[in-house]
Amino acid sequence: MKKDNQIYIYIVIIILVIIAVIFYIKNNNDNNNGGVNEKLAKCLGEKSELYVQLGCKFCKDQEDIFGNNTQYLNIIDCHFETQKCVDAQITGTPTWIINGEKYPGVQSIEKLKQLTGC
Repeated sequence: MKKDNQIYIYIVIIILVIIAVIFYIKNNNDNNNGGVNEKLAKCLGEKSELYVQLGCKFCKDQEDIFGNNTQYLNIIDCHFETQKCVDAQITGTPTWIINGEKYPGVQSIEKLKQLTGC
């Protein structure tokens, strides 16, 4: 009976390792995509502007929500494009401009979807 118990313990350990690996892979993929799909990021990029600044922690937090799909956003970095930010009267970053209205601070995906209709 002792050998049978060892086999069951090994099977349980193997199953737990497989579950842990699946969990790790799923979480790693979600973090890379930020939970925002490409289609939504493209829609938001077409209907809004995101003003950020190099070294801004909150800007990084906002961009991290989009993960790899940040590339589809219409991002203006006030560190490099100062005149655009002056012209848009940006007083703090991150700031979203949607339909001519400014939305300062980190915005949730749900709020951005609501504001843009995406």
